[in-house]
Amino acid sequence: MESFLDHLECTGCGRTFNADQIHTVCEECNKVLFARYNLPAARNSMKRDLSGRAKTMWRYRELLPVRTESNIVSLGEGMTPLLRAERLGKVYGFHRLFIKDEGLNPTGSFKARGMSAAVSRAKELGIVKIAVPSAGNAAGALAAYGAAAGIETSVCMPADAPQINQVESAVCGSRVYLVDGLITHAATIVAHASAGSGWFDISTLREPYRLEGKKTLGFELAEQLDWQLPDVIIYPTGGGTGMIGMWKAFEELEQLGWIGNQRPKIISVQAAGCAPIVRAWQQDKAYSEPWTGAQTIAAGLRVPRAFADYLILQVIRGSGGVAIAVTDEEILQSIRETARLEGIFMCPEGAATIAAFKRLTNCGLLRPEQSVVLFNTAAGLKYSQLIRLQCPRIDPSDEIEL
Repeated sequence: MESFLDHLECTGCGRTFNADQIHTVCEECNKVLFARYNLPAARNSMKRDLSGRAKTMWRYRELLPVRTESNIVSLGEGMTPLLRAERLGKVYGFHRLFIKDEGLNPTGSFKARGMSAAVSRAKELGIVKIAVPSAGNAAGALAAYGAAAGIETSVCMPADAPQINQVESAVCGSRVYLVDGLITHAATIVAHASAGSGWFDISTLREPYRLEGKKTLGFELAEQLDWQLPDVIIYPTGGGTGMIGMWKAFEELEQLGWIGNQRPKIISVQAAGCAPIVRAWQQDKAYSEPWTGAQTIAAGLRVPRAFADYLILQVIRGSGGVAIAVTDEEILQSIRETARLEGIFMCPEGAATIAAFKRLTNCGLLRPEQSVVLFNTAAGLKYSQLIRLQCPRIDPSDEIEL
């Protein structure tokens, strides 16, 4: 199976670039580059029946950017379960409510997808040193995939990023730098350091290939629903790569003839303490303004301004969706409720989609007859410090009633 990767295309000015040369963003307008494929050739070659293929995201290898199979760096990422949330759905009157649980990926988050694709392509292009700013999970994923590829990695994250992310990055051999600030400050440090050190900056959407791994969320969702897309997707939005990637995946699937032109409404969820996309959507702006004083327990949502904000807003509006902000209190309550009803320990970003679902259901913007998919982007166990317990302590000789 060969990749049908053809060229890179700027999402701003439309300029094209050679995909077999190293690129970051557009040289003309500094916008995001998309990997483009020879889809007519892929349509003639690929069959929609993918049974028998590896149960990883690389089952879609022809539409991923690695040309030579030996360059694929995989830890078994992708093909995560799409779980029917029956008990939670029953509470709110929904019979087709699903949770796509990305916490079962290697490194415990959806970041594994993007890093598998990006590190594989970096290896193929001869890149030997990679750096990334991260709110936490991307750092751990880069460290793991860099180790598997034999590529040196450095990560820079806020000092208050979850300790597990710091540990998993360090234990995989990455150089870990903590910054007293937000991910935007970490990004500035990485950009300046990379310019003089030879490190390749793999920041969110500042290179073309992390997106390609994330788009497999869309491929899988379509396949798991027998090539029928849901009515609504509710997605937590920090940098927005997953949302943008899925929208790109749906376009590619339509050109293959595997789905029609119907699209889900995309609901973008942010935290009330950091909601630049929500504010830009409400004000009908094409770009967001940086959010000052960003603060939330959901580390992945604490992104004062996404580099690809214009693409996020295009997806929301193009789908007829909305952007909504939820509070940390709603997030914590949703973590407990979903765990109690479904046995799924959601990360705070994933729980934000539960909170948004409940809010939109209560105000009538979601209807019980709709099929709705919520994304849990990481394992809640990585955020266990957020949950305070009040468990009774007992003496071994005490008799208790269970």
